[in-house]
Amino acid sequence: MNATESMIYYLEISVMDKKQKENVNKRKCRHHHGNEQNHVEEPEASGKVLASPVVETKKNQTVDIQVIDHLTTEPSVRAQKSLSSYSRRLDNRPLSTRSTFEHVLGTRPASRRKTSTRCGKHSSTISRNSTRSRKSRLDTSGSQAFKGQGSDTESDDERKVANFEADFNTLDIHDEKAFDTDLEVEGVNKNPHIVDGVLDFQSLRLAYCEQAARMKQKGQTEANQSSSYDHTGKTSYIDTCKKLGVVPASFFLRHMHDPHLNMRHHGLGPAGMRALAESLSTNSQVLQLDLSDNSLGPHGGIAVCEMLKENCFITELNLSENHLGTECAPALANIMQQNSTLTHITLAGNDFDDHSAPYFAEAILSTTKVQVLDLSHNNFGDVSGTILGPAIADNTCIKELDLSWNCLRRKGAVAIAQGIKNNVYMKKINLSWNGFGLEGAVGLQDALKGNSVLEELDISNNRITTEGAVVIGKGLSANETLLVLKMGKNPMQSAGCYGICAAILRNPNCVLKVVDFCDILVNKDFEEVFAQVKVQLPSLTLTHGGMEPPTKPKAKVHPMTKLVNYIEKHELRLVDFFNKFDKDGSMSVTHEEFVEGIEETGIKLTAEEIEILLDVLDRDGDGEINYNELVVSHVDFQEKREQINTVLTVMQPRPMTT
Repeated sequence: MNATESMIYYLEISVMDKKQKENVNKRKCRHHHGNEQNHVEEPEASGKVLASPVVETKKNQTVDIQVIDHLTTEPSVRAQKSLSSYSRRLDNRPLSTRSTFEHVLGTRPASRRKTSTRCGKHSSTISRNSTRSRKSRLDTSGSQAFKGQGSDTESDDERKVANFEADFNTLDIHDEKAFDTDLEVEGVNKNPHIVDGVLDFQSLRLAYCEQAARMKQKGQTEANQSSSYDHTGKTSYIDTCKKLGVVPASFFLRHMHDPHLNMRHHGLGPAGMRALAESLSTNSQVLQLDLSDNSLGPHGGIAVCEMLKENCFITELNLSENHLGTECAPALANIMQQNSTLTHITLAGNDFDDHSAPYFAEAILSTTKVQVLDLSHNNFGDVSGTILGPAIADNTCIKELDLSWNCLRRKGAVAIAQGIKNNVYMKKINLSWNGFGLEGAVGLQDALKGNSVLEELDISNNRITTEGAVVIGKGLSANETLLVLKMGKNPMQSAGCYGICAAILRNPNCVLKVVDFCDILVNKDFEEVFAQVKVQLPSLTLTHGGMEPPTKPKAKVHPMTKLVNYIEKHELRLVDFFNKFDKDGSMSVTHEEFVEGIEETGIKLTAEEIEILLDVLDRDGDGEINYNELVVSHVDFQEKREQINTVLTVMQPRPMTT
């Protein structure tokens, strides 16, 4: 018998009326007087017939007598026969199954009650334990009563029937309260499946199926919720990629739980960034996010901003080299003001220009969490400088600002310098690779004098000349907080470096630790002044481009060259030139007369060169120079010069021909 039939039998017990109990009692009495095997009950008013083992139906179908017996037996008898079997099966079932049946039937869960009734002078309580005790007593008495009738041949079924009948004989079947068991349903009148004392089996089966389906669905839902929950957002990322038609980034799936997520150079694009942002919105493990060089564009940047509205764990964000443009500037500015966890933001190389400056100026002015802001490698010009300068002056949280590789010049440079002067919070600023020039240098002089918190200043490659370096030195002579000064790659030469060192010597409260003059050549004068600086600041580290190469001595010009050049310049003949020296017309002059003639012509020769010239012209060494010696010396010199010119021409590279 399955569980459903047992439950039906169990319900039939609860709806038995007094007439059914009386019929059961009469039948049991007749059965007890020895008619167990051959007695056939007379048909009742219902028309049920039990005449033979096989019954002929209207459709000429034969039915087994056991089936007819099961269908015609009174419901109470069928229920009592299956009661003990059902009790054992129900007790062996899991608690969830029993609670399901009891919930459908409206009974109390897994409780058993014992009812005590009095019949005359005796009290009777029906329960499992009492039933077992009565059965044990009846087994002993029954064995004696049936001993003479051949108890050895009695079947197990007959003994069970006898025990069951003895159990009913001890009860008062006319007492409603006496017929109570530990499996009887409480509150039968409240059961919605019993209408006018008749059990609605179809309604009961439907309720049981609905209850089982609800419990199964609830279990599956809880299992799905517990198994599908993904705190890293991997499932949502894959689903979003399918929806947007993009290929998921396997690197992100492997490293999405890392605190430092490096997604640079992955070519995400706007669509890929939208899928990534969907997952990062609920990600609580990534703290540092690097999305540089992914060609996000304005739409990808806006997707990042939307993600940051929900994510409250990311503290460092790198969006450099993504060409976000002015279209994305308002969203970034809003995030800088609204997000409460971002402290480091890198926006280098995103084509921001003068139209983007107002948004970032507002963000710099209003933000209270950002500590490091990088706006380098953009297109901020003079107009941007005039807009960003006042915002820098009033900012109270940014410690490091990078404006390098922009186009800040003239008025823009002066406005930035003025903002640095009035700022009382910034520790480090990078202004390298702009165009400050002399005007910006004057503004930086005031900034260094007025600022008392700045610790690092980088103004490399800003077209600062020697004059600009001297001007900045004046501000440096009054500064007491600057630790690092970088001025490399400026055209200020060794003299500008000398001016900076001289300003350091004039400031007894200078605390500089690093001075950078990279790619600037210095000379011995700078070495001397720097030696004095090292005495004042032993911990100072200075870098420069090296010593200037020593000047090469000028090549000595042969005095004969000067003499020939004078003759050619004035288009003189040798005889006319010699006559200026030969006053007496003897065609010969002494060394003294030759020196006097050289001085009269205006040829500038040193005493050493005059001695060389006399040795060349006085070929015989007699102490006099005659006209023939002058002619021979001139011809020899011309030949040597032609030879030298020929060698130089050969050494020159030949032009390439097609």
